[in-house]
Amino acid sequence: MASANTSWSEENFSCPICLDVFSSPVSTPCGHNFCGSCINKFWDEQVQCKCPICNKIFDTRPDPQVNIFVSEMADLFRTAVRVKEQPCFEPAEVPCDVCTGTQLKAVKSCLVCLISYCQAHLEPHQRVAGLKKHRLVKPMDRLEDRMCKKHDRLLELFCQTEQECVCQFCTEGDHRSHPVVPLKEEYEVKTALLGKIEAEVQQMIQERKLKIKEIKDTVEFNNKIADGVIADGGQVFTALMRRVEKCRDDFNQTVKERLKTTEKQAEDLIKELEQEIEDLTNRSSEVKPLSHTEDHLHFLRAFRSLKDPPPPRDWTTVEVRPPSYAGTLRRSLDQLEETLNMEMKKLPDDELKRVQQYEVDVTLDPDTASPWVILSEDGKQVHHGGVWKVLPYNPKRFILYTCVLTRQSFSSGRSYFEVQVKDKTAWRLGVARESIDRKGGTEWTPENGYWTLYYNKDKLVFRDNPDVRLPLRAELQKVGVFVDYDEGLLSFYDVEARVHIYSATGCTFTEPLYPILSPWHHEGGTNSAPLIISPVNQTD
Repeated sequence: MASANTSWSEENFSCPICLDVFSSPVSTPCGHNFCGSCINKFWDEQVQCKCPICNKIFDTRPDPQVNIFVSEMADLFRTAVRVKEQPCFEPAEVPCDVCTGTQLKAVKSCLVCLISYCQAHLEPHQRVAGLKKHRLVKPMDRLEDRMCKKHDRLLELFCQTEQECVCQFCTEGDHRSHPVVPLKEEYEVKTALLGKIEAEVQQMIQERKLKIKEIKDTVEFNNKIADGVIADGGQVFTALMRRVEKCRDDFNQTVKERLKTTEKQAEDLIKELEQEIEDLTNRSSEVKPLSHTEDHLHFLRAFRSLKDPPPPRDWTTVEVRPPSYAGTLRRSLDQLEETLNMEMKKLPDDELKRVQQYEVDVTLDPDTASPWVILSEDGKQVHHGGVWKVLPYNPKRFILYTCVLTRQSFSSGRSYFEVQVKDKTAWRLGVARESIDRKGGTEWTPENGYWTLYYNKDKLVFRDNPDVRLPLRAELQKVGVFVDYDEGLLSFYDVEARVHIYSATGCTFTEPLYPILSPWHHEGGTNSAPLIISPVNQTD
């Protein structure tokens, strides 16, 4: 049968009564076509049977028969309309492999036929018994990729040894001894693994988000610290500026007062000289007339009546000396220095509090302890035992030096710990890098990996090349050690006095740093007190 002309409109195949495409169309004796149910219902409601189109009246009710031709044409038209209404495939979709001309979107792919079908061309797979057994899946592009290139068979197995998809023939050849499983089974395994990976990725994302929050919180905290430091510094500098201004005013006042005293002295001398000049002028006025008289009697009588002049003052030694300003500026600067020192003494307390917040809990490592030293059970104390112990060989152990490292190390950030040195006559402590020479007699300098403070009765030094001699601190009982690994900074503090001792700046830290403690020599028992790693007490 010829196919329906898809250019015909729906009106050519519509029932005049229901206006829909014919359903079981029948013809009346007058030749017009209607849906069988529509014309029968129409006649049931009429007194006379007539044609709804031409109004021809029938004496008896006709028994209309199905018009086979119109019925088939209506079915073809209905199918053509249904196909036409299916959407064409988009670039991201799979096209139907059967469609010619305009390709429609595939709704299923057959893994047996290796063809993708649109809804219309899929119909045989839904109707024919043999085709119904074919495995249909969601539309897949490039179905040829699912075929084994070597055997031209469907890739439906997975080789767990080679981690690749294979066909049934592959398992009888190159993959004969390899464990294989159906693709679905391996898919489920890999899907579960993918879920685990996704969970791990999400966990890593969350961890990094937390790290971002931690960093932001640290920045915010640092900003608050910086604001506090700026505020404290502002107060100090304001106090210093006020003190400088007062010292300047006091200095100026002192100079002016000394100048005023000198000026007063000069004025008094001038007044005294002027008075003497006046007296001498009067004397001259009395004497001058007598010097011109020739009357002997009058001259002698008048001369006798002259008053005796006041004893003359020797003005040759009298002088106005300029005021002395020696020491005036020095005393003002001394006062300023005293004020500066007082303000500086206030700073270490706040500074120590800031570094103490980076306290780390460290314990001594017996594997590194010299045979000369003895550690406490809790790993917090070390003292010189006075005798050499025979210990098992350990590459981490110090042999020549009487010292020990901690178990813990620093590789980034900031760290702080405190060591009690009370009752010791000599000791060393600080940090050392991991690769230091533990067997020989290497100098304890930063160049060799040691950053330490050394005390021995009459001296306190930071070991360097050359050593940095530091002022001795009376009754030094506890030393705080602060390390800023990233900034290359190491600082020591007198914890009890809450005073900064020394800072090594610009250090190059490239390895893990370990706290290092040396109780020094036994010295006949006078230096037997232990070095003690102490917990931080910020209320000290």
